[in-house]
Amino acid sequence: MKRAVIFPVFCLILLSYCTTKTDRAVSGGEALPDSIAIEAAEVIDTVPKEIIIEKELLYDQHTLADTYPYKDTTREFQWDKIKERLSWLESIQKKPATWSVLQNYRNKNGEAPLVKNYHRDSYRRIADSLGVERFQGIPLYLTTDTSVPELYGRDGALVKHLEDYTNFTKVTSVHTGKEWMIPKKYIKTIPDTIAFRKAIFVDTKNQNIATLEQDGDKWLVRSMNPATTGLHRPPYAQETPPGVYLVQEKKPRMIYLVDGTTETGGFAPYASRFTNGGYIHGVPVNAPRKTFIEYSPSLGTTPRSHMCVRNATSHAKFIYDWAPVYEALVFVFD
Repeated sequence: MKRAVIFPVFCLILLSYCTTKTDRAVSGGEALPDSIAIEAAEVIDTVPKEIIIEKELLYDQHTLADTYPYKDTTREFQWDKIKERLSWLESIQKKPATWSVLQNYRNKNGEAPLVKNYHRDSYRRIADSLGVERFQGIPLYLTTDTSVPELYGRDGALVKHLEDYTNFTKVTSVHTGKEWMIPKKYIKTIPDTIAFRKAIFVDTKNQNIATLEQDGDKWLVRSMNPATTGLHRPPYAQETPPGVYLVQEKKPRMIYLVDGTTETGGFAPYASRFTNGGYIHGVPVNAPRKTFIEYSPSLGTTPRSHMCVRNATSHAKFIYDWAPVYEALVFVFD
């Protein structure tokens, strides 16, 4: 008898429990979450969206094709690598962030302390274990040890600003994602109103340069030109270092010296500096000449500058006018 009574009561309780849950879902006007749909949405959100590049040139002189002949081979614009960097650029700006630039041009903010492990490079200068030189370098300290720097950062490099302390700022490297502590005097914070919508791509392998500008969901190619980058030739000429930099300053005429002297060697027109003494500029004009030179047959051939990126002078002027200081990024890659 007791079993006959308990069973209907149990069924009634179970039915009531199930009915209550169903009523809640219906009365809320929402369907129960679909775990498969959620997982799919998460996957889609992590997959970079397709980068759309279209050509809409603002500068159309000395323009190169996507692929073009060079001696007994061909050269190209490496659009896949450019797309990868544009995808990264879009991804880092999806969420609000504070950005900063490392600065120590000509050691104006003070010579960086010695790192733990250093050596003399082929230029007889002190460099860290990765080859970044102390001169014009920025000391990078571990977050757990601010007594001796671990490495040097490059002048002009873009970093993500995380947190300020009394004498240091914690940042994240845009290359490795590693966190560093840096003395405040070596950092300039970028206003949070700035969005990076203009990018310059310097290809040291193919010796070319492209400028792109974001327009809605597309990136528009503004120019495609030959360029000449830095040559490893101690003790004066250096390679154009790979990395992500900000345009930091501009000079209508960048005066240069004769190697190893204080004598003026000439000037480079329409110079936009992005790292150390590295500028994007026009064809150099050796003293005593004072008039511009538009083009040089050496452009787009082999590295031969002192770290700078040489361009046709009219293209250097285009970049000079088009790329705002602290807003335009320079990507150097091979």
